[in-house]
Amino acid sequence: MSKKDLFIKLANPDKNGISRWVKTSEFVGEYASLYHENGGSWSRSDGSLCKQYILEKKLEGNKIVAYRLNGFNTKQSFNQSIRKDIKDYYKDKNCVMLGVNGSSANVKIQIDHKDGRKNDDRISNKETQKLEDFQPLCTAANTVKRQICKRCKKDNKRWDAKNIKGNPYSFYLGDENYNSDLGCVGCYQYDPVEYRKTSVKKISKLAAKEAVESVFNKLYPEE
Repeated sequence: MSKKDLFIKLANPDKNGISRWVKTSEFVGEYASLYHENGGSWSRSDGSLCKQYILEKKLEGNKIVAYRLNGFNTKQSFNQSIRKDIKDYYKDKNCVMLGVNGSSANVKIQIDHKDGRKNDDRISNKETQKLEDFQPLCTAANTVKRQICKRCKKDNKRWDAKNIKGNPYSFYLGDENYNSDLGCVGCYQYDPVEYRKTSVKKISKLAAKEAVESVFNKLYPEE
């Protein structure tokens, strides 16, 4: 039984999708897999449970102490399903952020939607998805990216690639301000491979230009 189905069984919502408050202390025995410290993957706002129900959380400080279902979610949501051929293509590839692909939790490969806002109907449709809409990320990198994308969605300020020491440019296209024309394109988190390739091209052009000017100034110092 999935964690979603386990919680629904425990919460036992009525015909209107409304349940009692379920304390996290009840996540024991048959329901032990629902337990978490700071937020479970099964209760994420973009998860399958929240696509079906409106899930409310009760906090004490920063800790979630109870959940309840408060009706059915009637809003149309982004379909995160990924076509099998795309998943098969990326599953054996290394993480484009950290260069790893392993079996332990932090380095296991996940297929990431490059666009962290997940608001493109074409990508939501399996029939129109493309390989280049996705990338392989290990769990650790994908978790970090998810939080970065949440902040960008909140304040419309894109993540600066110079946060990683040695990166020569903040963005490979555009600037820190998110806009609907570029969307996520140009952000390191969106496509670190394209960021590196574009950086090499920019640096190569700069080096060539500097070399030409240096040689010219040596040959014709007074001009």
